Amino acid sequence: MRHPTIHTGESFRSRLMKSYREKDTQTLTLTLNQVLKELKQVSNPGWAARSIQAGLRPRNTWGVPVPDIRKIAKRIGRDHSLAQELWDSKIHEAMILACMIDVPDLVTEKQLEEWVSGFDSWDVCDACCGNLFDKSKYAYAKAVEWSSREEEFVKRAGFALMASLAVHDKVASDAKFEKFLPIIARASADTRHFVTKAVNWALRQIGKRNFRLKGKHER
Repeated sequence: MRHPTIHTGESFRSRLMKSYREKDTQTLTLTLNQVLKELKQVSNPGWAARSIQAGLRPRNTWGVPVPDIRKIAKRIGRDHSLAQELWDSKIHEAMILACMIDVPDLVTEKQLEEWVSGFDSWDVCDACCGNLFDKSKYAYAKAVEWSSREEEFVKRAGFALMASLAVHDKVASDAKFEKFLPIIARASADTRHFVTKAVNWALRQIGKRNFRLKGKHER
């Protein structure tokens, strides 16, 4: 049986930042070329071909499975500067790695806008929203703002952020997610595949938080 969310004095972001300071400090000092070489070594052209068939972008995709990217991210730790270099490389898997090693407290609103404008694949969008953007102090505001944008992957990011916040922000009040429900209802008219998927995802995850929100999302 699910119980209503219990609120503590410590916020979602403050607990995360404390965790990053205590456990996720930089563990390796690597150059961009060293990291790209490591990604290349675990790449698989066959995986790249299957990924493209699954709707990922065809350019600069090396075919590195996400579990392998996570292993590399864990060895690197948190490194804001390297994350930006990886993102700027425009290599598909490097961009996913970037969002896994960046430091949420160092992410500016300008960076969020630059990165979201560069989305051209659903997995990069979702990885950024679920690994980095949802831990930013701008997360709730950007979820609302981006959900009204016209660009397909920017709009998807708005709803992917809602879904990620619903999963990860355990201490948030129901009211924060109730504000998303009218936005989700309006967006249900958008028939674009990648938007529709994210809209449904956000609705499901909000409904899973507790029985009260589940009842509201079913109305």
